[in-house]
Amino acid sequence: MNEFENNPQEKTSDVPHAITGFLVSFIYFAFIFFLGTAISFMN
Repeated sequence: MNEFENNPQEKTSDVPHAITGFLVSFIYFAFIFFLGTAISFMN
């Protein structure tokens, strides 16, 4: 039995990880979107 089977219940909840992943992907999408908008606006 390894450590994961020994203690399946994590001490930390998954909500901060989910919020962090969502924010990072949203900021990445917004950065790409504004970059494309700025480039098309300059041309």
